[in-house]
Amino acid sequence: MSIIEEVLSALDDPTRRALLDQLAERGSATATVLSSQLPITRQAVVQHLTVLTKAGLVSGERRGRERWFAVHTEKITETARWLEDLATKWDRRLDTIKQIAEKE
Repeated sequence: MSIIEEVLSALDDPTRRALLDQLAERGSATATVLSSQLPITRQAVVQHLTVLTKAGLVSGERRGRERWFAVHTEKITETARWLEDLATKWDRRLDTIKQIAEKE
């Protein structure tokens, strides 16, 4: 699976997107703190964070007995660039179709 596929797959879930939003707002947080803001268990949050970590969107750092998670923007930026390139290609194609249709 490519990096972009991993990122899009990870972002497919609304709970994971909510976790990313929380981490972006807070800077970093533990699974316990994150679970207090969502209607799911801490264990479910940990499972979602594992998926986000595997996709390279977050990382965890052990501080004492707790693991603190933070967002990594590199993969998100790379995926956003890919989406922007895709949109540009489609815009060009649509412009070409429009020009052909207007000539007819």
